[in-house]
Amino acid sequence: MRSGLILSTAILTVLSACSGNKKYGTTEITKWRGDKAAAVSITYDDASINQFRQALPIMDTLGFKGTFFINTADIPGSQYAPKFVGRPLGEIVAETANSPTNAGNLFERASALRFLNIENAVEQHNQAGSVFEQGKNQEAYQVVDKAFAIARQRNATAERKPVLLNPPFITWPEIKTFALDGHEFGSHTISHPRLAVLDEQNILYEMEKCKEEILNQLGPEHTFSAECPFGTENERVMEYAYKIHPALRNRMPEPFLVELNRGNSHTPGEYKKEYIQWQRGPLQKTTVPLMKSWIDTLLVHDNVWLVLTFHGIDGIGWEAKPHQELKEFFSYIKQSEEKIWVATFGEATRYMRERMDASTNIETIGDNIKVSLTHTLDPDQYGIALTLKTYVDPSWEKVKVKQGSQSQDAAVMKDSKGTYVLYDARPNESPVELSAL
Repeated sequence: MRSGLILSTAILTVLSACSGNKKYGTTEITKWRGDKAAAVSITYDDASINQFRQALPIMDTLGFKGTFFINTADIPGSQYAPKFVGRPLGEIVAETANSPTNAGNLFERASALRFLNIENAVEQHNQAGSVFEQGKNQEAYQVVDKAFAIARQRNATAERKPVLLNPPFITWPEIKTFALDGHEFGSHTISHPRLAVLDEQNILYEMEKCKEEILNQLGPEHTFSAECPFGTENERVMEYAYKIHPALRNRMPEPFLVELNRGNSHTPGEYKKEYIQWQRGPLQKTTVPLMKSWIDTLLVHDNVWLVLTFHGIDGIGWEAKPHQELKEFFSYIKQSEEKIWVATFGEATRYMRERMDASTNIETIGDNIKVSLTHTLDPDQYGIALTLKTYVDPSWEKVKVKQGSQSQDAAVMKDSKGTYVLYDARPNESPVELSAL
């Protein structure tokens, strides 16, 4: 993946204009794009219609791009429908009469349960998955046994498709337009099951076919990020998921990153690692002042990535928030845009991983500086521009920054270390040349 980003100059408010003795040509890769103080990713789950009818236009007005984790079964025209992969349901239903659910058969039965032609089949599947993830295995077995007892009583052996969202639905042509405008789309599985209680073949069907659908509709750039439903962190599910997607909002086991996921009560200030991913999931009861306080927290640190997780909007979807609250909250973020980088989940992930893997090589040739930027990551997945901060001769008043055929004039700035210039550079391409104007 090549981002197509061009060189740009990131100009920040400089609080200190003191001269220093920073070595001429020394170059740093800034922690965030544009040398900003923090990053925010605005993400949405489930693809309910008002995410696109109400929330997305607000973001577009403010110049923000979001990440939408979509269930492809809810999009008309999708090739892959939800289905049970395995033996005939009637065969499994009959077996349950004489064989109670246990560790050896839970995953097959819980996978089949969603498709039983009984009332609340999906809800009972979700309940079994919920208690299983809490370590209450016996309760999970009991939930499954009760559901199959009802299926036997009603001779419910025909498969019924699980119902997820109600219409109206977003369409693929609309999604393609949003994607071309810079919004990111990621996998949320075909039909939102409790993956922790699915067997292997049904896990793979839900995840691989969702990815394939998105690949066919939107292209490879939108197969990078995923969120497994219900925010699961089940170890078995994570092993499968990381073989399919490079980045999971559920878990990012990076040595340089602390994860504070939605249910975590710890605060970013408790940790000193290079990066902190701080997830917050606004619910109906979450007040706008509380949400604004998250932004205030970002601005007193330099290593926090706030990942926001929204679901329903304006009465449609789970824990729906009024769009007026989003407008007020997003506008509050906009007020601090000089210090906050609003990035998609994929952009922020790529930037951090590239920066932590990258290296620079500096050459000074006469009055010119040449900076080579490289990393060892997969070039098909990683290639977005990184922001470099290069210290230049204090006598330079303006700098020409050139990489390949692209160039821009950049204003110089000062901090306590010396005179510097900020610019974006694409890794693993031609060196960046800096010269005084």
